[in-house]
Amino acid sequence: MIGVIANSSQHNAVREFFELFKTPWEFCCGDRDYEVLICADDGAVPNSLAKLIVIYSSHKVPIDSLDMIQINTKLRGNRILLGQGMRIPLYGDSATFAYDGACILQDEESRQAAAYVASAAHGRTVVRIGYDLFDEVAVLLTEGQPCANASIPSLDFHISVLRNLIVRSGLPFVEIPPVPNGYRFIACLTHDVDHPSIRLHMLDRTMFGFLYRAVIASFLAVLRGRASLRTLLTNWAAALKLPFIYLGLAEDFWNQLDAYTRLEGRARSSFFVIPFKGRPGTNGEKSAPAQRASGYSANNIASEVRQLQSEGHEIGLHGIDAWHDSSKARAEVEEIRQITGTREVGVRMHWLYFDKQSPAVLEAAGVDYDSTVGYNEAVGYRAGTAQVYKPLEATKLLELPLHIMDTALFFPGRQNLSRAEAGKLVNAIIEHAVLLGGVVTVNWHDRSIAPERLWGDFYSTLLEECDKKGAWLANAGETVRWFRERRAARFDEVDSGASAQPFNASDDAGKRLPGLFLRVHSAGDQSLRTDDMSYSSNAACTQSEAADTMVQRG
Repeated sequence: MIGVIANSSQHNAVREFFELFKTPWEFCCGDRDYEVLICADDGAVPNSLAKLIVIYSSHKVPIDSLDMIQINTKLRGNRILLGQGMRIPLYGDSATFAYDGACILQDEESRQAAAYVASAAHGRTVVRIGYDLFDEVAVLLTEGQPCANASIPSLDFHISVLRNLIVRSGLPFVEIPPVPNGYRFIACLTHDVDHPSIRLHMLDRTMFGFLYRAVIASFLAVLRGRASLRTLLTNWAAALKLPFIYLGLAEDFWNQLDAYTRLEGRARSSFFVIPFKGRPGTNGEKSAPAQRASGYSANNIASEVRQLQSEGHEIGLHGIDAWHDSSKARAEVEEIRQITGTREVGVRMHWLYFDKQSPAVLEAAGVDYDSTVGYNEAVGYRAGTAQVYKPLEATKLLELPLHIMDTALFFPGRQNLSRAEAGKLVNAIIEHAVLLGGVVTVNWHDRSIAPERLWGDFYSTLLEECDKKGAWLANAGETVRWFRERRAARFDEVDSGASAQPFNASDDAGKRLPGLFLRVHSAGDQSLRTDDMSYSSNAACTQSEAADTMVQRG
C-alpha cells in the first residue's frame, strides 16, 4: 500500500494520478504504516516504518539540511530531466542538488542531480526528487504541453519513475495496467467528418482550394520528390471530373464514409459529425473565421449516418460552440441524438477549440466523453499521456486524448512530413503504447483517402502496424467504456506477499469489451541502483518481474 502526503490543493491531481497508475494507495492515516510513503507537502517526513520514502519538492525540505545537500531552485520555467532512458520536461518550479554520487535523474543543461537516493538505513530507502509531482500532473491535465514537447509522454514517464523506484526497491505491489486482456494496447480509430461531399462546394473557398492542391500543389510535390506520378495523375483526373460531379453525371469522390468500412475491415470506428450548416461559431469572444463554417449539417447525411450505425460504427458530435457554451452544447448534442437515437454522445470540437473550462461546460451539457485534447500542428501527447483521463475540472466526463491526426502530419504549415518521416513518428507513438499500454487515438478525416490528399495507403499501413503489434482496434466509445471499467475497479485488500486479490469491477459496459488483469510485482532482494533503471527495459514490467492475472468482472 502506498501512503500519500500532499497539500489539500493537490488532492484532485493525486486522485487522478493514481487512476492512471492503478495501484493501491490512500492519503496517509497517522496510525497506519505503509510499504511506500510519498511526501509532497514540503514538510518533515513523519516517523514512518515505510521501506521506501519518496520526497517530491522543488523547495528546501528538512532532509536537505540533514544531509547537508545544497539545493538550487528554479522558479516556474522549463527544465528537461534525463534518466532511466527518458527525457522528461518540467513546467513548474524545480530544483537540482549539489550531489556527487550517482543520480536517478539529472538536469539536461547543468547535469546536476534532480533525483537521487538521499539515504538508506535501518531497512528503509529515502529518495529525494526535485520537483512537485502533483503540480506537474495538474499542469499536464489542464494546460497541456507546448508543441515543442509533443513527442514526450511526460505524465506516463512520471508514472514510470515512481513504478521503477518501487520495483527496484524490491517491494511487492500490484497494479491494473492500461492494457486490455489479450492485447498490448488500444488503437482508437476516429474520423472528423468535415467535407462529406464536394458537390456541396461550388465556386467557394473549399472548391478553389481543392483545385489548387490537386493541380498545382500536386505537380510541385512531384518535382520535389514528395509525391508520385500516379498521385499527380489521380488528382488531375479528379479535377477534370469536377464539372460532371456538379451535373450529377459522376460519382462524388469526397463521399468516402463507406470506404472506411472497407479499409478497416472488422474494426469499428467513430465518426464525428457537424450538427449545423453554415455556422462558424465563436473563438472566445470573437467570431471564428468564416471558413470554419461547414457546408453540410448532420441532417444532410442522416441516411449515411444510420448506415454506419447499422454496421456497428459510432456517431459522435463534431462540435461548434459546445466547448464554451452549455446551452449551445445541449442543442448540438440533441441534434446528434435525434438523428442517431442514442443518448450517450461523445464529442470532438471542430478545429480542436478547447480551454480550461470546456470539460465542465461539456459535462453540464450531458456529454459522455470528449476527444479534443491534441494538437493541430503536431502529433503526440498534449496531456502527456496515452491514457484516457478525467479532467480535474470534471466529475464524470472523461477525456480521450488525440495523438495522431493526418493533417498535422502532412499539411504544409504544420509538420509537412514525407510518408517515411511520418511513418517514423507514428511508429514511435505505437512503440510507446506497446511498452506501457494505453491508447493511440487516430483521427483520419473523412476526405483524407480521396483526391487531393490520397492518404489512404498510409492509413492502411498504420492499421496493419497496430494490428501486428497487438492492438485492440476500437472506436472512441468502446475505448472510453473500457477505461471507465478500469477506473471502477477497486482493490479490496492487498497482502504483503503481493498475491492477486479480488476486487469489484463494473460490468455495465457489455460483453464486447476485453477484460482487465492484475500485474503482480513479486517481492525480491533487488537494491535501488541508479544504473539499472531504464525506461526501455524496466518501465514496463516484464514477465520475469511480474505475473499477470485475469480480473473477473462483477
